[in-house]
Amino acid sequence: MAQPGLAFGQAVIGPPGSGKTTYCGAMRELLAALGRAVAVVNLDPANDALPYPCAADIGELVTLRDVMEHLKLGPNGGLLYCMEYLEANADWLRDRLAPLRGRYVLFDCPGQVELYTHHAALRNVFGRLAAWGFRLAAVHLVDSHYCTDPGKFISVLCTSLSTMLHVELPHVNILSKMDLIEQYGKLAFNLDYYTEVLDLSYLVDHLASDPFFKNYRRLNEKLVEVIEDYSLVSFVPLNVQDKASMRRVMQAVDKANGYSFGDSEHRSLEALMSAAVGADFHFTSTLAVQEKYVQPQKKTVEEEAMAI
Repeated sequence: MAQPGLAFGQAVIGPPGSGKTTYCGAMRELLAALGRAVAVVNLDPANDALPYPCAADIGELVTLRDVMEHLKLGPNGGLLYCMEYLEANADWLRDRLAPLRGRYVLFDCPGQVELYTHHAALRNVFGRLAAWGFRLAAVHLVDSHYCTDPGKFISVLCTSLSTMLHVELPHVNILSKMDLIEQYGKLAFNLDYYTEVLDLSYLVDHLASDPFFKNYRRLNEKLVEVIEDYSLVSFVPLNVQDKASMRRVMQAVDKANGYSFGDSEHRSLEALMSAAVGADFHFTSTLAVQEKYVQPQKKTVEEEAMAI
């Protein structure tokens, strides 16, 4: 059984438009259908139209609209202020979370990258949550269409790595909106190249074929070296409308925050084995996602001739 005094949950983070609020609503429905007592806590002061029942809302404490109006701050500065205000009033959050003890909690967080790569306030709030007995995993959503642009994908890798190092929580990176991935272009490589972040030298070579990025080859090589030296970044593909996809994400998160090893819901040999295996065993599921959402590229005349 789960340890007394511990509460499990997810800190759902990521840039604006990556699908955090939609994910929270869908994950809440999935967990509830599986029998978990689940609650959603909104920590985004700019989110004033919540599509899910909210157990606690930062809007009761501070809102971005009020901060911008009264302190004459822009949206970025306003969000930083709101998170500092939440950190300074952590007792308010602790009081709101007290009735949720024993539930699985989803924290819907703001969509500003600086909060997860540079600013300390939200990281300190996560530290408070850990001290109060919350065992969290950071679920970092990024839009999957960035994979169709090699330059943007390197940027996503750098941001994801910086976030993992700064937030200091068990981490699961998500490529969201997989059903829309090819609306912005074709993938240069198979999907598992992006999810498992395989040999990035191929990505640098692909960028070098672009006249603009050709001048920045050395910079891209150094960025890639940093990413590969840490060897931390990988992704789980997600379509929130696909229940199988949602369950794969749930299993990855349960492994990250330790839920799969403690709760009776998962007390089975299959669950323990799935939690024990590494990323190399997920190739089959990634291939299934590719076949479902990524159209195969047509072979060139030369490739067809070589095949013959």
